[in-house]
Amino acid sequence: MQTELDPLLSQTLAAAREPGLTLVIGNKNYSSWSMRPWVAMTAFNIPFHEVRVLLDQQDTATKIAAYSACGRVPVLLAGDMTIWDSLAICEYLAEQFPEKHLWPQDVAARAMARSVCAEMHSGFSSLRTSMSMNIKGRYPGKGRTPGTQADIGRISEIWEECLARFGHTGGHSGFLFGEFSIADAYYAPVVMRFHTYGVTLPPALNGYCERVRNHPAVARWVAEAMAETETCPLHDAEMPD
Repeated sequence: MQTELDPLLSQTLAAAREPGLTLVIGNKNYSSWSMRPWVAMTAFNIPFHEVRVLLDQQDTATKIAAYSACGRVPVLLAGDMTIWDSLAICEYLAEQFPEKHLWPQDVAARAMARSVCAEMHSGFSSLRTSMSMNIKGRYPGKGRTPGTQADIGRISEIWEECLARFGHTGGHSGFLFGEFSIADAYYAPVVMRFHTYGVTLPPALNGYCERVRNHPAVARWVAEAMAETETCPLHDAEMPD
């Protein structure tokens, strides 16, 4: 995987239209939505060219608009196609690389995995607002609004049910559906949030979080996030004191 930071747009766009995949992401320390497809692609050894657009800069909107009219990251460029939603990107990858089994192979497990990803995709607004992702930050006990506590409770229920029903599928254990899948990539930013804000979980769920953090793809994202020197002023201004 090649990484490129804020290159000349004309050169990057030209390269992006060559054969292969280009994933446009934001800062790794902050961009939870970018983390999801990046981790999935890295975990399943799907080659891609990475372009990182710095967030909260005067030219951020202009740079993102050069890749997608939606004005947000992540964006996947695949030849002449543009896929600009994290869940749509993951679904596209699962279709293009069926032999890699990004989704669980069991029908019931796959249906549940899609359901919990969709719930993550559309829900948990309190958690997003009060516990925004900041991998470098440590804010134990902060952000505990009633809505956030409810979101933490619901996420815990999801993890407990998935691990109980499918966590040992096919002789594999440890992740939500046995083997690492899109579902684990989708909840990886939540694991990061729980670590940043010191969320207390039952031992079994703490163990799950540790396994996610130690997965090579997640660990690589975290290491690269920790190495970033750029900041997002607007984002940092909203972090708890």
